[in-house]
Amino acid sequence: MPPESLLCKECRTEYPLQARYVCERCFGPLEVAYASRPDRDPGELRRRIQAGPHSLWRYSDFLPVATPPQGTLPAGFTPLLRVDRLAEELGLRNVWIKNDAANPTHSFKDRVVSVALARARELGFQTVACASTGNLANAVAAHAAAAGLRSYVFVPADLEEQKILATGVYGTNLVAVDGTYDEVNRLCTELSAEREWAFVNINLRPYYSQGSKTLAFETAEQLGWTLPDRVVCPVASGSLFTKIAAGFEEWIAAGLLDGELPTFNGAQGAGCAPVARAFQEGRDFCRPVKPAGIAKSLAIGDPADGPYALDLARRTGGSVEAVSDEEIREGIKLLARTTGIFTEAAGGVTVAVLAALARRGAIDPDERVVVYITGEGLKTLDCARGSFETWRIAPAVEAFEEAAERVAAAA
Repeated sequence: MPPESLLCKECRTEYPLQARYVCERCFGPLEVAYASRPDRDPGELRRRIQAGPHSLWRYSDFLPVATPPQGTLPAGFTPLLRVDRLAEELGLRNVWIKNDAANPTHSFKDRVVSVALARARELGFQTVACASTGNLANAVAAHAAAAGLRSYVFVPADLEEQKILATGVYGTNLVAVDGTYDEVNRLCTELSAEREWAFVNINLRPYYSQGSKTLAFETAEQLGWTLPDRVVCPVASGSLFTKIAAGFEEWIAAGLLDGELPTFNGAQGAGCAPVARAFQEGRDFCRPVKPAGIAKSLAIGDPADGPYALDLARRTGGSVEAVSDEEIREGIKLLARTTGIFTEAAGGVTVAVLAALARRGAIDPDERVVVYITGEGLKTLDCARGSFETWRIAPAVEAFEEAAERVAAAA
């Protein structure tokens, strides 16, 4: 199913498959439109997918790249884990974690960058760039290094140190901007009009965003070619949230899946929750906010796909929820102690929303729920600071026994 054109989501104006992202007529966002798929046996499609590489490129028939690249970092094909201890604690029976921290740079951004860089090379770009809250910076720097491309990465200057270190190590041009992510993104948008660079999440955004669909494809394949009943997913710009739904819809249309879209629940931190606030207030648009709070990877105050995320949540009977910094830390701890998975703040947001939905009875205990964990906890270590105590003792059995008694008495 080769890409055919870029298509405005609002007025449906078509454009050639170039590096552009906004409609000249109505300023709506552009998306990749694919040629009509000839009637094809779903069984044949499944066999083709299953014979593919153990990476997101097994789904190349559904991606906007003419030829899957060779020799790049193998993004995708991350584990889908049934987490019975977490489910039991929440009064549920069928909870699955899609752990995308298992990607090469430990977040789902490896997916979108893989697709964007493949398309950038097809278009002849030699330099790639991005505006990032951290995870995208890691991925762009690493994948550009692997591909032999020059890169520029723009981040807010107050980003977590772990994400700064895990970006600069790849030899990128790392630019720390004194401002919020929205100000960083505005700067990069201006630069994209001045320089012949492939900004993966600006002028290549229509292609970049398609990488998120592969999370839906993998989920369905790993569930035995079936749909979950409910999805719980973090929301920043809203692109990941809506593209997972688009992936399920494409496979339903192709005959690879039976049924309807799952219920979609979005998760935001209360410090930057423009989509959750719009959902609660019954609006179909998001009012920009100034980001705050510990969930910095979700800190987009003016989300580009916010209206589409709101529509998706409402038409599937779901919601977009916000949780406090304290709840986020508790979500990180809950996931860690019941599954052994250490997630970054965005994952704490997602697990905290899952817990809130379960507590108020919004999830049927028999539903199959897939929770998307999009990043590694080692990237946001400050979120774990102060969340546990360390026993400090002298090197003697008596000292250990005294400490153990004190801890037991306090429990």
